[in-house]
Amino acid sequence: MTTETTKEIPEAAAVPPPGAAPAKKVSQGHRRLLTRRDRITLGLMAGLPTILHIALVWVTALASVALAFTTWDGIGFDSIKWVGLENFKELFSNNPQFWPAVQHNVIWFVVLIVIPTPLGLFLAVQLDKKIRFSRVYQTAFFLPVVMSMAVIGFVWQLIYNPDTGLINSVIGANEPGKYIDWIGDPDLNLWAILVAASWRHTGYMMILYLAGLKGVDPSLREASSLDGANEWQTFKNVIFPTLRPTNTVVLVVTIIEALRAFDLVFVFNKGAEGTELLSILVTNNIIGESSRIGYGSAIAVVLLLISLVVIIPYLVATFRKERRA
Repeated sequence: MTTETTKEIPEAAAVPPPGAAPAKKVSQGHRRLLTRRDRITLGLMAGLPTILHIALVWVTALASVALAFTTWDGIGFDSIKWVGLENFKELFSNNPQFWPAVQHNVIWFVVLIVIPTPLGLFLAVQLDKKIRFSRVYQTAFFLPVVMSMAVIGFVWQLIYNPDTGLINSVIGANEPGKYIDWIGDPDLNLWAILVAASWRHTGYMMILYLAGLKGVDPSLREASSLDGANEWQTFKNVIFPTLRPTNTVVLVVTIIEALRAFDLVFVFNKGAEGTELLSILVTNNIIGESSRIGYGSAIAVVLLLISLVVIIPYLVATFRKERRA
């Protein structure tokens, strides 16, 4: 008796029914997730800002560094002449406005770090307590930050007006013989401008610290209250140490604000009569009547070096401590 091996026939279910459309074959190759139009759009969205950033920031910065060693009146590239370190020698030895400008920038930084920064921290702590109308207070304190510096300058010019200004009217110094010229007096104008700058900087610091306080773990406050610590002890020993990254940002922002101060001073009196700043000197030499672009670029390079010398070591040390911790 012979045994026959029967071959299995594929099931009928595998055969498509009559009249049904044949199944499409699934492509095993790489599927493109982006169409050509998507790639062009993405390239434009990422490429144009990158090109503008490189052209307007890095190219101009490098060009300014190169021009600092030349003399140029801005008319034709043929008039550019290499002078080496002559611009820097003249700047440090023969410019009577340079060292007062450096001193004023230092004063600007000290005032911003001493007055509006603690005040902004105080306001942030109070608003973090979720008091009534806290949103209204945040908007009111932050409003000067979103305003243009030129607008702030015009507003404070009205306040400092010797004749009809608010301050002179309140203290009775708006009568003939009693005028206080807050802007024209070289002994007062820098401090008057710093009051306006502090008014704006307080709201900026408040928002930065308020964002940092929102990130504090609530369990730390609860543990501190269970240990019997009062509100001040909780803030000093628990909350403020956790704000170290925020303090780093605050310090860097304050240094940058002090070094790039320009708008308020230019609106008040264009940096004359005791309000000289490095940024004002750069502007007066580059786009002023003298058009000493090489000399103005040398001042800009000094301003850049001061920024790097102050900011980079502090950031490196701070981030090293955070990594070790």
